[in-house]
Amino acid sequence: MSIIKKQNIYLPKKDTDYSKWSVIACDQFTSEPKYWDELKSFVGDAPSTLNLTIPEIYLPATDEMINKVNYNMNHLFLHGGFESIGESMVLVNRSTSLHPKRLGIMLNVDLDAYDFRPDAHAMIRATEGTIIERIPPRLKIRKDAPLEFPHIMLLYDDRKEKIAETLYQNRCDMECLYDFDLNMGGGHIQGWRIDNPDKIIEKFETLITKEYLQNTFGVDEALMFAVGDGNHSLATAKAHWDSIKESLSQEERESHPARYALVEVVNIHDEGIEFEPIYRVMKNVGADFMEGLKNLYNGTDFMIQQIFYDGNITEEYKLPNNSPLAIKIVQEYIDSYLKNHPDSIVDYVHGLDNLRNICLAEGQGSVGLTLPTLKKEELFAFVIKYGVLPRKSFSIGEGFEKRYYLEAHKIVK
Repeated sequence: MSIIKKQNIYLPKKDTDYSKWSVIACDQFTSEPKYWDELKSFVGDAPSTLNLTIPEIYLPATDEMINKVNYNMNHLFLHGGFESIGESMVLVNRSTSLHPKRLGIMLNVDLDAYDFRPDAHAMIRATEGTIIERIPPRLKIRKDAPLEFPHIMLLYDDRKEKIAETLYQNRCDMECLYDFDLNMGGGHIQGWRIDNPDKIIEKFETLITKEYLQNTFGVDEALMFAVGDGNHSLATAKAHWDSIKESLSQEERESHPARYALVEVVNIHDEGIEFEPIYRVMKNVGADFMEGLKNLYNGTDFMIQQIFYDGNITEEYKLPNNSPLAIKIVQEYIDSYLKNHPDSIVDYVHGLDNLRNICLAEGQGSVGLTLPTLKKEELFAFVIKYGVLPRKSFSIGEGFEKRYYLEAHKIVK
């Protein structure tokens, strides 16, 4: 049985102002209240996913906030605010100022096929460590919600770029569901209804054949999807399903909508997917940290990375010539150092200029480390062979390029 399941997908009714309906994922701009104030002003009283989700900037969520969101969902659904496009899928094209095209497919995946544990061998796996403490507050919000609005992005490794790309080439033969500008500088989005989801499921199944796995990764173990964004949301959906499935019969489990999560799946080799490195800054460290860093790796197959310290001094250190393994080695060293030096602090930084400026501002006792950019072809092979990457191993795009809420999936009977 496939881990992809045909389920009803809902969109707001056709006379809805989609530019106000669709808002960015709740986990973005968590330190920028101005962004959310401007968004509230733009949305006004119009139907919007802003009123059906709780932005993380306002967490922890009170019972009143949760009840209001659930009331808004039920009221809108019961009073004709949504239209079903049937048991289908949606081809999505997202364009931003940085990337003119990013193709994705909205579909439902089986949560029983997802496992975020580091040593998991499931068909859907996390790429980075999951912080268990983040799940309960999110579960509190989800447990009584009738609908889900996903910002989850799963990656798949289609090196011949046949699935979404072929659909896009034939988009003129498909029903256009939406085509509009996203608010707050989010770019433009288009969506087309996929009428033949069974054929698409068959194409995804070819990515886990033994022949493809051996030729691509040199292994027999199957991995169909790896989480790119929204892992804690997917983990919350899994926890919610696990909490209710024990009370269901086997027949009920097969058909219960909460077993399935609506996600966007994107080819890791899509031109709109760009991995950015996340650097480290260590504060309040001694000379022993530098000494240990320089002795982390002494193999002959190596890459060179940079160290910034004492404001403006630059040195180099060696790491294995395998980006995921290099990041893993550095993070394990940092974690071990922090455990033995409780006064030391680690910070995670985007951009080389930011790294230099922070080290310059912090001065003595601050050490900045560059790390390699994760190569697209390395991700799946590493997760299959070694498990999840360390936290903050890579970033996909900028904040304004993250998923906007748009489609909905009903998760109650």
